[in-house]
Amino acid sequence: MHLHLNSYGSYLHVKDELFEIRKKNAAGEVEKHQYAAHKLRGIVLGLGTALSTDAVRLAMRHNVDLLFVEHDGTPVGRVWHSRLGSTTKIRKAQLEASLGAEGLRWTKTWLDTKLGNQLELVRGLRKHRVQHGAYLDDKLTRLEALRASVAALEGPMVETVAATLRGLEGTAGRLYFETLSFVLPADYQFTGRSSRPAQDAFNAMLNYGYGILYSRVEKALIVAGLDPYLGFLHRDDYNHLSMVFDFIEPYRSWVDEAVFRLFTAKKVNKAHTDALTKGVSLNADGKALLVEAVGRVLDAETVRHRGRNLLRGVALQYDAHQFANALLGQPEAVVEAPEHL
Repeated sequence: MHLHLNSYGSYLHVKDELFEIRKKNAAGEVEKHQYAAHKLRGIVLGLGTALSTDAVRLAMRHNVDLLFVEHDGTPVGRVWHSRLGSTTKIRKAQLEASLGAEGLRWTKTWLDTKLGNQLELVRGLRKHRVQHGAYLDDKLTRLEALRASVAALEGPMVETVAATLRGLEGTAGRLYFETLSFVLPADYQFTGRSSRPAQDAFNAMLNYGYGILYSRVEKALIVAGLDPYLGFLHRDDYNHLSMVFDFIEPYRSWVDEAVFRLFTAKKVNKAHTDALTKGVSLNADGKALLVEAVGRVLDAETVRHRGRNLLRGVALQYDAHQFANALLGQPEAVVEAPEHL
C-alpha cells in the first residue's frame, strides 16, 4: 500500500507506533488517519506537506519508502535506508553491459515491449470503435512498421544507433498519442504530449501518473541491486536517472491505460485542474482521482506475466530482479517476487 499526501498542510507523524496523518477538511476541522507501518510500502509527500523525524525513523525501521515530489508529480528526492541490500557485482555487470552489444539488446527489448503494449491498446480501440476503423488501421500499420524497424537495428553498442532508436521511439509516440486523442470525446482531445507545464488535463494526468511510475521503477531497481543512474540509451547526465528512464518504457502503458479509462468514463472535469499562466496543473481533487486510478492498476489488478498471475507492481519488481540476474549470467534464475508491493 502507498500513501499520497497532496493536501496543503497535511502532517505526517507517529502516534502509538502508527503513522498518523493530520489534515484540515473543508470545514476547517482536523481529520486524523492512522496506518500500520508494516502494511505500507511507500509514502509520497507533495509540496506543502510536512513530516516529523519520528515518522522518518519509523519508515526506515520498516523499509517504507519516503518520496518527495513536485507539484506535477515529478520525484525530487527520497529517504531510503543506507544498506545496499545486494552484491556490487550487479552494478559492475550493468556497467559492462552498457558498453557493448548486451546493452543494445536490452534496450531493443524494452522498446519492443513498449511498442507492443501501445499496439495492444490501439487494437483494443479498434474492436470497440468500428466507426474509426480506417483511421485506426492506418495507425496500426505505421506503428507495426516502426516496431519492425527497431527490431531490425544492429550495432556493436547502443551509442552507435541511439539517435535512430530515439527517432523511431519519438515517431511512434507521436502516432500513438494522436490516436488516443482522436478517439476521445471532443472536449477531452489534446494536441500531442506536453509537460512543464501540461497544456491540457489529459497531459497533466499523464505527467503526474508517470511521476508515480518513475518512483516505483527507481525503487524496484534499487531493491534488485541495480544502479538507477547507469542507463543504456538515456544520457549519463549529472544526476540523471538514466536507467529509470530506460527501464520504465515497457510499463508506461499502465499509466496510459489508467488515464484513458478516466477520460473515456468521463470522470474528469474542469474541477480537477487549475489554470496556470501557460498551461494547466492537477489540483488536490485531480491528484486524488488519478492516484486512486493508478494505484488500482498497479496494486489491485493482476496480469498474466511470465506464466504467473501477478499484480502489476509485483511484476515490475519481478522484472527488475530478472534483469539483475541476467546481467550476472543467470537468466533462468527463479526469483520469488513478493505478493504485495
